[in-house]
Amino acid sequence: MAFLENGNYTALTEFILLGLTNDPVLRVILFIIILCIYLVTVSGNFSTILLIRVSSQLHHPMYFFLSHLAFADIGYSSSVTPNMLVNFLVERNTISYLGCGIQLGSAVFFGTVECLLLAAMAYDRFIAICSPLLYSNKMSTQVCVQLLIGSYIGGFLDASSFTLSFFSLLFCGPNRVNHFFCDFAPLVKLSCSDVSVPAVVPSFTAGSIIMMTMLVIAVSYIYILITILKMRSTEGRHKAFSTCTSHLTAVTLFYGTITFIYVMPKSSYSTDQNKVVSVFYMVVVPMLNPIIYSLRNKEIKGAMKRQFGKNTFS
Repeated sequence: MAFLENGNYTALTEFILLGLTNDPVLRVILFIIILCIYLVTVSGNFSTILLIRVSSQLHHPMYFFLSHLAFADIGYSSSVTPNMLVNFLVERNTISYLGCGIQLGSAVFFGTVECLLLAAMAYDRFIAICSPLLYSNKMSTQVCVQLLIGSYIGGFLDASSFTLSFFSLLFCGPNRVNHFFCDFAPLVKLSCSDVSVPAVVPSFTAGSIIMMTMLVIAVSYIYILITILKMRSTEGRHKAFSTCTSHLTAVTLFYGTITFIYVMPKSSYSTDQNKVVSVFYMVVVPMLNPIIYSLRNKEIKGAMKRQFGKNTFS
């Protein structure tokens, strides 16, 4: 695959992913830990999807979005984790030019879908608590499907901006990516072409989506908090707040780490810190989401007990 045929440079056809560490003992330990996390991620999120599909008690908007959030978590983790596991087992982990673009695009796609779904879930909680009498109309099946389609379209557009920018770059020098996956920032550093436009476009699209979804979530929860504080019943306040705690926890974990990566000044943290935080929000957080919702949500716990009861006595 040649993109640069003139001059004294040779176009790159593959990249070397440096991974997390070169220590052989630590590589084995990390392989075991991350493999276990990945297995829990896939099984936990798949179980969440299956439980929501088979339990009629969970057939309403919040769990409709949650099932797709679980699907996004599986895709998000799967876009980077299998390759990371391979990196622990081989001395020199290479990935093709095309494979690097596909990995970058898939990670951005599922990450963006997750952002938009979390915003849709915040809007759902806002309607449920602040306008309960209008909930069935404002969160109808048609509205939910439109929000879902919008999330996937947003993910596709954001991923397209990253992949098109990546394929517009020329790589003719070093091919060692100082990361465990094909992240955009370290790839830009390796490019030997003008990166002004290719670097700005994806940053703008990703930044716009992050800011927009954070604004929707923040405004939704401000109104939710005001509504809860106006409630006279302590039990009513507790019940209303308990329906939001799982979502708030998931939002805090996801956006907290994204903010660290994309908002904090680059000089304030090292590349190694960047890698650790990336592992947390790309590998650990997708595992935590089904645990958060199963432990803190009474309806899901009740549905699990009913399904286990049916299987036990059938």
